[in-house]
Amino acid sequence: MLTITVLYDNVAHDARLQTDWGFACLVEGLEQPLLFDTGGKGDILLRNMRALGLDPRAVRTVVLSHAHGDHTGGLAAFLAENPAVTVYLPQSFPAGIKDTVRQAGATLAEVTEAQEITAGAHTTGELGSQIREQALALETPRGLVVITGCAHPGIVEMVRQAQAEVGGNVYMALGGFHLRDANAGQINTVIADLQALGVRRIAPSHCTGDAARRAFAVAFGADYLESGVGQVFIIGAEE
Repeated sequence: MLTITVLYDNVAHDARLQTDWGFACLVEGLEQPLLFDTGGKGDILLRNMRALGLDPRAVRTVVLSHAHGDHTGGLAAFLAENPAVTVYLPQSFPAGIKDTVRQAGATLAEVTEAQEITAGAHTTGELGSQIREQALALETPRGLVVITGCAHPGIVEMVRQAQAEVGGNVYMALGGFHLRDANAGQINTVIADLQALGVRRIAPSHCTGDAARRAFAVAFGADYLESGVGQVFIIGAEE
């Protein structure tokens, strides 16, 4: 059973937590807890974690999707709290972020190609051209769960790559889908393409945009899952 907790998001969910532009989530149920992205501000990330009763020092793996500050801004504060982690980031990241990892005493792992990070957790490798980004693909009893930070290379392409690299059906896609400025036609094409790939459930937030989220809700019906900071997704062997 996997548990995915949204720790940082500009979309509200749990009134106890602070919203802010950015994204981060915690994956539990792997060999060790994994943090995907760190949001924009370390104090908000750590405060939200503590409000949820989650210990930053339990994390052993950090995966950064792409180099934008709303996904990496909390890294330094997190590493000051817990440097005993391996940080997987795209090789194209700026030297400054890599130096932040090294200077904190954490282990740096630069990603180019798809690979298994830990048992049941894979990176798609660097995708895209102008903005390089990796997604996280988790093996679960229900199928793959694909988590994206902003999906700058395209949510469809990232899901397709995860499926091609890891195999199996895609149970859920969640995170930022970068459709905030997309028109209705573009949004509907993305929805149709994800459905054609067999994505069963969808939980968009962050940079997806309200119009796109509403369209996903209509298209996926009961399989559309509200997301936002503090939302918890539990994926077990049975519904």
